[in-house]
Amino acid sequence: MTTEATSTDLHAFTERWLEWYRAQEARLAHPHGFLAITGLHWLDDRPQRFPDAPGTWRTGPDGVVVTLDEGEELTVDGTPVRGEHRFGVLPERGGVDAVWKDAVIEVAKRGGHDIVRPRHPDAPLRTAFAGTPAYAPDPRWAVTGRYVPFDEPRPTTVGAAVEGLEHVYEAPGRIEFELDGRPLALTAFPGHGRGRLTVLFTDATSGVTTYAANRSLDVGAPAADGTVVLDFNRAANLPCAYTDLATCPLPPAENRLPVAIEAGLKIPRERGGS
Repeated sequence: MTTEATSTDLHAFTERWLEWYRAQEARLAHPHGFLAITGLHWLDDRPQRFPDAPGTWRTGPDGVVVTLDEGEELTVDGTPVRGEHRFGVLPERGGVDAVWKDAVIEVAKRGGHDIVRPRHPDAPLRTAFAGTPAYAPDPRWAVTGRYVPFDEPRPTTVGAAVEGLEHVYEAPGRIEFELDGRPLALTAFPGHGRGRLTVLFTDATSGVTTYAANRSLDVGAPAADGTVVLDFNRAANLPCAYTDLATCPLPPAENRLPVAIEAGLKIPRERGGS
């Protein structure tokens, strides 16, 4: 390959990475994205009011219920609601976004617990956001691996950014790969989109130049022979890297890599990164 071709390929690789990076930042800084969260409120059978959401909230066997006072209104699935509104039983990792003025009130279930998590566009974390530091993209970190499915999906319990909370995922298999001749493997969870996978991991940079608790890598659907590409340049931060109001999962123990992955997103400035 000529030097000119190599330069052209590197430019194209960098441009594709920049598109990914800008999309990550845009989702994070959306008016109702994770930087807009102002509270993480845990529901039980006691009616509770919160300073950043309308109504009185509770939950029980029949799911989440809000009782709105006179003059208070939410819009749920495009329909204005007043008085008492029943959200019903929510699925794990599911939720509903209810609109209140210029805010969104997220009603969700995480780790078996119902939560209310308001998102306000004028949240200080969002308005002060100046972007996430990242390593310069380098093709050496785009590694070809092999997906090895388990005989049956394995229920895998992992911790969470919130102490005492646990998440359970059905792990369909693992990805085997090499870095600098060293054999490594990562347990994979289902990803977003048909056949896609997600990997949660830490490595020797975690807590040094990258966020200590976790990073996430989206992996495309494996080819017929199991081939996959792990592009660690796209190792992303989960919301807990920016805010304490997130319930992000932690990697399973076997996904703590003993090598330094000097690629992808670094510690956010909000956590002291530079």
